[in-house]
Amino acid sequence: MQYTNLGSTGLIVSRICLGMMTYGSKKWRQWVLEEGDAMPFIEKAWKGGINFYDTADVYSNGVSEEILGRAVKKIGISREQIVIATKLNGPMGESPNQRGLSRKHIRHAIDHSLKRLGMDYVDLYQIHRFDSHTPIEETIDGLHDVVKAGKVLYIGASSMDAWQFAEYLHTARRLNKTRFVSMQNHYNLIYREEEREMIPLCRHEGIAVIPWSPLARGFLAGNRSAADRGATDRAKTDDFAHKLYYQPADFTVVDRLTQIASARGVSNAQIALAWILNQPGVTSPIIGASKMHHLDEALAAVDIKLTADESAALAEPYVPHRVLGHG
Repeated sequence: MQYTNLGSTGLIVSRICLGMMTYGSKKWRQWVLEEGDAMPFIEKAWKGGINFYDTADVYSNGVSEEILGRAVKKIGISREQIVIATKLNGPMGESPNQRGLSRKHIRHAIDHSLKRLGMDYVDLYQIHRFDSHTPIEETIDGLHDVVKAGKVLYIGASSMDAWQFAEYLHTARRLNKTRFVSMQNHYNLIYREEEREMIPLCRHEGIAVIPWSPLARGFLAGNRSAADRGATDRAKTDDFAHKLYYQPADFTVVDRLTQIASARGVSNAQIALAWILNQPGVTSPIIGASKMHHLDEALAAVDIKLTADESAALAEPYVPHRVLGHG
């Protein structure tokens, strides 16, 4: 495993982050792996050198956080060795105050997340999308409060317009409050709109880019067609993926990816991850693993170095997309 700083901070993270959305409760999503099946993945990731784990309160309505917390204890991982990231914003109850980025919800959400994790702080606390109903100043104040209370070490954000993130950064600077250090955004070989504004902004500001869906929810594996959603439970039921991908040009990119992977004798996933790991500004893509070979391929991808010709060939078929994943 390779390691790097999380943006301009002194925090060191693995070049691969294990996403915890895959692990939780089937009551939330049928394709989710429950605790007994999830544990081997978390343990193998740890033994493979992954020290960075990303979850959210909304994943399986908090069960994902509970599983991660219990896994850390069961595996025997020292808290100072592991980097835990979680998120807030989505609805966690019926009350209108059990969602969003108000000072009130931030205060309660972090306490609930810490209780589920069984920890006294999280390393990275991220706002899960932009909240148009809460003043930016209030969100900044609320996040600053939980940092000063010792419950959070660093704060980050997730998919939104670049101007919105720029407003958060500017407001924190203007108010002399805790600064955002990371952006978890939608970025992969078939969705590269983040290269226009968000990634240049992050590079300019020293913000870590930790992309979600670096394999396009499995689409880049090359086993999908316009008529066939795929073989897995998630692929068959993932209507969200069909809103994001499945354009004719997306299949052209996958064909090019398959050619390069086949020539190297490796999987599509390994080449797709090698590509994103080599993009300027990218710190640690977040991978989901529901089969053990997904994890094996991600761990191996860190050491693959693409040639300039391979990178150019992968980039060449791309066509612009409408903005996807901010909602």
